[in-house]
Amino acid sequence: MVRWAIILAVIALIAALLGFGGIAGLTADIAVILLIVAAVLFVVGFFLGRRPKV
Repeated sequence: MVRWAIILAVIALIAALLGFGGIAGLTADIAVILLIVAAVLFVVGFFLGRRPKV
């Protein structure tokens, strides 16, 4: 998911350089959302994956 966020950020940068402001803004927003979702999933997995076996 982080890979997709990085790819979309690069696409947003290229689109911004070429003058496509709407597409650049949209892909940048999607990249930010994917990064937030990835961070939340990482934190949840970190805390739930470290349970001691009884």
